[in-house]
Amino acid sequence: MADTPIQTADAGVYEDGSADRLAIDTIRTLSMDGVQAANSGHPGTPMALAPVGQTLWTKFLRYDPTTPDWPNRDRFVLSVGHASMLLYSLIHLAGIEEIDAEGNKTGKQALSLEDLKQFRQLDSKTPGHPEYRHTTGVETTTGPLGQGCGNSVGMAIAERWLAARFNQPGFTLFDHDVYSLCGDGDMMEGVTAEAASVAGHLKLSNLCWIYDSNHISIEGNTALAFDEDVGARFVAYGWNVIHVDDANDVGALTAAFDAFKATTDKPTFIVVHSVIGYGSPKAGSEKAHGEPLGADNIRLTKKAYGWPEDAQFLVPDGVAERFKASMLDRAAPLRAEWEAKVVEYRKAHPELANQLDSMLSDSLPDGWDADIPVFEADAKGVASRDSSGKVLNAIAPKLPWLLGGSADLAPSTKTDIKGAPSFEADNYGGTNFHFGVREHGMGSIVNGMTLSHLRGYGSTFLVFCDYMRAPIRLSAIMEVGSVWVFTHDSIGVGEDGPTHQPIEHLATLRAIPGLDTIRPGDANEVAAAWRAVVEDASHPTALVLSRQALPTLDRTKYASADGLKKGAYVLDGDENPEVILIATGSEVSLAVAAHEKLKESGVASRVVSMPSWYRYELQDAAYKESVLPKSVKARIAIEMAGEIGWDRYVGLDGRTVTMSTFGASAPITKLQDKYGFTVDNIVKIANELRETK
Repeated sequence: MADTPIQTADAGVYEDGSADRLAIDTIRTLSMDGVQAANSGHPGTPMALAPVGQTLWTKFLRYDPTTPDWPNRDRFVLSVGHASMLLYSLIHLAGIEEIDAEGNKTGKQALSLEDLKQFRQLDSKTPGHPEYRHTTGVETTTGPLGQGCGNSVGMAIAERWLAARFNQPGFTLFDHDVYSLCGDGDMMEGVTAEAASVAGHLKLSNLCWIYDSNHISIEGNTALAFDEDVGARFVAYGWNVIHVDDANDVGALTAAFDAFKATTDKPTFIVVHSVIGYGSPKAGSEKAHGEPLGADNIRLTKKAYGWPEDAQFLVPDGVAERFKASMLDRAAPLRAEWEAKVVEYRKAHPELANQLDSMLSDSLPDGWDADIPVFEADAKGVASRDSSGKVLNAIAPKLPWLLGGSADLAPSTKTDIKGAPSFEADNYGGTNFHFGVREHGMGSIVNGMTLSHLRGYGSTFLVFCDYMRAPIRLSAIMEVGSVWVFTHDSIGVGEDGPTHQPIEHLATLRAIPGLDTIRPGDANEVAAAWRAVVEDASHPTALVLSRQALPTLDRTKYASADGLKKGAYVLDGDENPEVILIATGSEVSLAVAAHEKLKESGVASRVVSMPSWYRYELQDAAYKESVLPKSVKARIAIEMAGEIGWDRYVGLDGRTVTMSTFGASAPITKLQDKYGFTVDNIVKIANELRETK
């Protein structure tokens, strides 16, 4: 490496030969080489931000590479997920040890040099964008811009709640910080603004965003579409804003992080001015953003760094060792002290310690569901949003880390915990969260909370799930137990009209792989749904609930609501039916009424409640056949939503009573008549199917 400072006029590179600069250039060259080997990726941002990553990880981040799941570790979120080679290079140099899905060490390094060489290749540990669960050291899946920013707010919220809940005099179990590396694209995305506003309101001083202000996007200079003063915007949000004029100025970066650590009343926003593709012939150009530099340009860049021009994936002697040692020296004693403190904590605070153990192990305390109500048969019934609120309030006291809120709709979605305080800047132990009218931000924040050992939930009207599609999808990709509570689930919304009546939304939620979309048919199915949600934290759930009252079925006459756990079950009917009526949610009682009328007329009818397609598809063929026998072709699916997907269950010979248009503004009874959601219409269709079979 260079022994003396190098100034290269063409590239504007200054090399001082220090150990810090050697590590920084290692990160840069690993990133360039990884993208070039894959012939795909984004080299420019890792090259520009290598000094930021190196300074933060080696001088500030409290992260023990030997214990990557230490609960009180600092979190690092790469919101600019396209710059994944930066994170992968940091993980490699830190020597983070790999753990499996159960938290057991595999005896391997999380990312070896060979893994870096397999960047963006099938089944590698280094996918194009960082993926949670896929690579040890990755705290959340990022790539869709802005999501990591929102996740980091959720993580910071979780730390504050955990500290308020579990810290006791002499026992500080939670005091970690959260860092997120953001870019111009993040700053343009609305979800970032929503999350930043929440963080400023909550005065989350444990949160630090580092904004890479390089003024480059895919189309060219950001001046094409983005010229606001971002720092001034964050001052208005209530953040502490610091500027670092040169991303290569390690001293200035250090001072900025010191200032963050000293700030106790607001989150910190560090604006780092960088040059994308630093040191390369493409520096400062969009050409350095989303494509390999090319072999010739890489040689020129390495020459500018004083690096062996033809060396690939070079980690000079001592670089990784010093990098890991710097992290171990700082974090390992803190982690060991924390573990010793937990041992004493168990003696001093056994009840809290038991809660902590359950939460960290994703297990449930004894009796968590003891107070879940059983709802008596009631023809008038109760809206499923109301029964959901009662069930949630029965669970929450026994499971305090099940917590969340709504996008300014708690009185309507019934997700507030009665008598519990709000989570606010003056009370981080609060239970009820107020996300404001920020559905997208709420979704990404809830995911961050769930990634930090909480069971987070967020609620809004079903029609507004469109505003938060990205975090719902990411919760499924990550296989985390976020709970999405959606009410006002159909044209049953009535007078509010088509803007508030969801039609296509159930189909779009069901289309997300790994998302359990549950639409309960009565209050006892709601109770069964919440049991199913809480018992399985391995995937997210969309709980879809009604505004209008639903009759509570007599479970001495009809099958137990526990059948919900299998997705679909026979409520009542003939063993050899002529016709099968299949329904979800508010239409289950309608199907039951039609079924009873068919029976009275001598028709061998069967009625099936199908609250969860996801769960039904997990059942074996024998169970599916017992519910929907292949020999019965006369089938009707009844749902006040779009018909997409129902052909799987009614077949070519079946029919649907569903929506093919948007709704209308009118009382619900008028809408049911208009669109055919009546007993007489269903009976008529059933008889037509019988006659044509």
